[in-house]
Amino acid sequence: MGTHYDGAERETRSLDTYIKLMRCVATLGGGLHRSLAGRGLTPSQFGVLESLMHLGPMCQKAVGQKLLLSGGNVTTVVKNLEKRGLISRTPRKEDRRFMTVALTDEGRTLIEEIFPAHAADIADLMEHLEPTEQEALGALCRKLGTGIAQQD
Repeated sequence: MGTHYDGAERETRSLDTYIKLMRCVATLGGGLHRSLAGRGLTPSQFGVLESLMHLGPMCQKAVGQKLLLSGGNVTTVVKNLEKRGLISRTPRKEDRRFMTVALTDEGRTLIEEIFPAHAADIADLMEHLEPTEQEALGALCRKLGTGIAQQD
């Protein structure tokens, strides 16, 4: 179902596309979020652990930028992961206002255990598209995102 808005062709086409994109994201994320919830993780918490696993320790602000989280949101997510013993936060020596976030041994064990199944789940869901369609969709999403970012 698309938009019921009766506007200019450009607007209705854009609204229809937006609605389809958002419904697809919600459907795709729904199953993945349930799987993470079974591990006691929110999508944002998983994203922090995954980023640290692949990129190594980084400034808390950089974590938020990678995951498109606001400063307050990333602080909450990071504090909750720290309470669970999955990450550590260390003030930087040169400026104690900046925190370096890193995986603990427990956090590394958890993310290394669950990431392969998560990646396989995503691959299973994406099989509704041919490999070339997946690549085209990725390119279109990047083009749209880059174009929007350049407007700001």
